Amino acid sequence: MSRLLAVPAGLAVALLAAPLLGLLARAPWAALGHWWGRAETVEALRTSLLTASGATLVCVVLGVPLAAVLTRVRGWARRLLRVAVLLPLILPPVVGGVALLLVFGRGGLLGAPVYRWWGVSLPFTPGAVVLAQVFVGLPFLVLAVEGALRAADRRVEDAAATLGAGPWTVFRRVTVPLVAPGVLAGAALSWARAVGEFGATITFAGNVPGRSRTVPVAVYLALETDPAGAVALSLLLLGVCAVVLVALRDRWWGGLA
Repeated sequence: MSRLLAVPAGLAVALLAAPLLGLLARAPWAALGHWWGRAETVEALRTSLLTASGATLVCVVLGVPLAAVLTRVRGWARRLLRVAVLLPLILPPVVGGVALLLVFGRGGLLGAPVYRWWGVSLPFTPGAVVLAQVFVGLPFLVLAVEGALRAADRRVEDAAATLGAGPWTVFRRVTVPLVAPGVLAGAALSWARAVGEFGATITFAGNVPGRSRTVPVAVYLALETDPAGAVALSLLLLGVCAVVLVALRDRWWGGLA
């Protein structure tokens, strides 16, 4: 059995590793310093890191309670919530960007009255980048935390409630510490997904230098004029994500186990 599994497993590894090896093979190593040191690159990297970190914080604040609700509700409510959580995973990101624009844009369902009453327009701002990243990254955190909640020993929560702790105290002092590895795992995956987001970002937030131009957007722009620069920027983004995931491997891997 192990030999039979080794063949497709090896092909899967080759399929995943080949593009990365190709990226390394075609990398302009001598020009990396030039590309990485450019003011535009530093600005795009700063935007990516700040917005992805903000989006991850929002995902944690909203996603942990949502995951807890998913483990407790039953029937049609759970099915509706499940669809809402899973849909962004299978929806093309550019479609998600269009949907965000139709709701939060200047002429959108919510964006129009906000702009009319307060003169605030969300698209093409750092806030739009964060919202697009939350839209694509939130499902990763919810699924990771939900799995951790289902694997947790509910008797600990019951014991705390029996001793007089209220629902909020039980959730804050017992449930959250129990699923902390799952939360960290989901946060790491959400952050990695957010920092690499392109489709929803370019559609909803655009390409405004210093405001909404992230590294993936910069890679796309460079690919049209200088493929070597696109490779250099891709390596930068790959390195940032790899460093974060490797640094958290002992914590987030345990949360997915």
